[in-house]
Amino acid sequence: MRRIKNSTALWLLFLLLVAGCASTARAQGGNVLYGDLIIEDDNSGGLRPINYLIILYSANGYVQSRQTVSPNGRYRFNNLADGEYDIVVEVENTEVARVRIQLRSPIYKTDFKHDITLGWKSTNHQPAKPASVTAEDFYTRTPGNQKIFARAREAIDKKRYDESLHLLKELLATDAGDFQAWTELGTVFLLEKNFSEAEKAYQEAVRVRPKFYLGLMNLGRVRLMQERFDDAIPIFLRALIVRANSADANFYLGEAYLQIKKGSKAVGYFYEALKLDPNGKAEAHLRLAALYNGAGLKERAATEYANFLKKKPDYPDKKKLQAYIARNRK
Repeated sequence: MRRIKNSTALWLLFLLLVAGCASTARAQGGNVLYGDLIIEDDNSGGLRPINYLIILYSANGYVQSRQTVSPNGRYRFNNLADGEYDIVVEVENTEVARVRIQLRSPIYKTDFKHDITLGWKSTNHQPAKPASVTAEDFYTRTPGNQKIFARAREAIDKKRYDESLHLLKELLATDAGDFQAWTELGTVFLLEKNFSEAEKAYQEAVRVRPKFYLGLMNLGRVRLMQERFDDAIPIFLRALIVRANSADANFYLGEAYLQIKKGSKAVGYFYEALKLDPNGKAEAHLRLAALYNGAGLKERAATEYANFLKKKPDYPDKKKLQAYIARNRK
């Protein structure tokens, strides 16, 4: 692995390493994150999803775990280390909700409860989809393949990854155009930390469906994890074409530019991420502060640190940031 010289790159690498070993560090116990998935229905009729996929990501986009939950059911993730996580709700491989959660406990184990509420509304008695869902994100399978797909997802949820790989490959052998199945295959490889195979599967998903936002984001994240920042940039740019108001795509694009020392390009994307999701992308303030500090603009860096602490007052290195602010703010 090539040596990383700048502090922000070291910080990113630290996050990746933590994501990879979190389950080992807390194997004997840790934080528990749970909550109810509340579905508010306008009772106008029409079909509704019978299951929702809840995915837990580490702050750097690494998949920690996933569960299938029925409407008004409960999700639960055990043995989690302190840190920031994203809870993502997907319907038919399409992200419909994302929320940032911070787990920080002064004792060894704490239960954190966070409920998620989704609203479904219909117009003219037709089932409406959440704003983040587009028609081309859905895929119609044969009845036989739909059963295989459901079995594969169940196997993933129960962490039977070998079984899920076998089922997904069986499905794709008969229908190579199932971009959702390719995405699921990539996620299984990612859960097994097989980055090269995960990348190949995500590449196939976006080859089949070039405007599939979730596939593009997953492909870009895998390349970030492999420190292939130059290769990640065009993927996140494509994701922004598909979804211009994506805070995630803006943030990760800024991160990629930051890592190849193109800070002038990174700045705009970090600010756009903060505009779109001020609290969920609060760490963008840290990236901006690092850029300004490196450029000798210490007062602006201090301002970014101060903005970050307003949103994350319980940050572990709060005293260090406060000391920097006190030294450099006029």
